[in-house]
Amino acid sequence: MNEAELELFRRKLLRLRTDLQAIDKDSEEAERPVELDQARVGRLSRMDAMQGQQMAREAARRRQHRLRMIEGALRRMDAGDYGYCTRCGEEIDIRRLEFDPANAICIKCAE
Repeated sequence: MNEAELELFRRKLLRLRTDLQAIDKDSEEAERPVELDQARVGRLSRMDAMQGQQMAREAARRRQHRLRMIEGALRRMDAGDYGYCTRCGEEIDIRRLEFDPANAICIKCAE
């Protein structure tokens, strides 16, 4: 992988990280505890609110996992190991990295 390709992937990763952090910040409201005041909210509305809260928590968990993957890819870039499979050490196909620049393993190891 040449320097121009590496820089392109770095920019993509940084943009993805910024986008995910912004979504995380915007979604904090959905993760707040559900108020269980029966006088204000009916039983079905509370159930809907609790389901929405669980969905928001799962989405936040997935975003955090994705952010860890991105941070790992940026660390591999800094160490000079980006683009190589973390399991077998073979070079990851550039098309796989174009699809997801945070990929850490080659297609053979992913199977």
